[in-house]
Amino acid sequence: MNSPLRRLRRGLAILASIFLVAVLGYRVAGWNLLDATYMAIITLFTVGFRDDVGGVMTPPLKVFTMALIIFGASTVLYILGGLVQMMTEGEINRALGLRRITREIRQLSGHVILCGFGRMGETLAAELRRVKQVFVVVDNDPARVAEATTLNYLAIHDDATEEQVLQDLGLERAKALVTTLPKDADNLFITLTARNLNSQVQIIARAEYRSTEKKLIQAGADRVVLPAAAGAMRMAAMITRPSTVELVELAAGRNVAEVTIDELTIPPDCPLVGRTVRETEPRSRHGLLIVAIRRPNQTLEFNPDANTVFEGGGSVIVMGRSEDIERFRHEYGI
Repeated sequence: MNSPLRRLRRGLAILASIFLVAVLGYRVAGWNLLDATYMAIITLFTVGFRDDVGGVMTPPLKVFTMALIIFGASTVLYILGGLVQMMTEGEINRALGLRRITREIRQLSGHVILCGFGRMGETLAAELRRVKQVFVVVDNDPARVAEATTLNYLAIHDDATEEQVLQDLGLERAKALVTTLPKDADNLFITLTARNLNSQVQIIARAEYRSTEKKLIQAGADRVVLPAAAGAMRMAAMITRPSTVELVELAAGRNVAEVTIDELTIPPDCPLVGRTVRETEPRSRHGLLIVAIRRPNQTLEFNPDANTVFEGGGSVIVMGRSEDIERFRHEYGI
């Protein structure tokens, strides 16, 4: 079923075509441009006219004029019907809202594109908001988009498998793309398309079957998540390593202590650059544990010693309470 907005656009295009045909028809009959335009307007909008407006109304011209009245009046009624439907369904508000969202997306940079707002997408969006990471949601289910909008997320109703949609979402400026659609084929197609459009963007894809994991990596995915396999491994860990699972849940924020693990990017002009772990005193001053340091060349150093120097362009992975991490961020402008 066509939307009222699409119906309105089609109706206006048809009316414009009829108008051009009408003007051309009267011009062929020997009328000047002004009289032909005037006759076309008063005919299409059925306001009444005189036969001697611009020339002789021959029988063929009368038939032509009657046809214009029929088609013109029908098209105008079609357009009016679309306008009424738009007003009753709130299509105008949605159109204005879509324009606002589109304008906001064009201004995004370093954002995350989240394809799919199912159970995984909803959880991921909540976590991205918690860490204040800018993101945009795209889903082809209007109900899910409405739910995301209700949560004040930036969301659009569209098909993420379309190349133009990813371009409109600012893929060339995005930090990462995450596809969590339930069908592996869709995730594979999105991954392949996104990698062709942007060779630098980080791509994280969901897969239901292990056989798809290799294909997603070949298509350009940096990371592949298998929810079923991850869930099974976690259940096994609850049996064999319960204390480890408890620590992970603590780090994930599922405890009143609100302890979490976060990765903080170190800008080149950050006051942290050139200082050692000992000099920053993360444990005594901020209550943080430095878990690892990622160098600018992407080398990851776990449990760095006190003499390890922070470098610009790299990142530091810390563990601690959320408010302590925020205080650490604020002090060093991270």
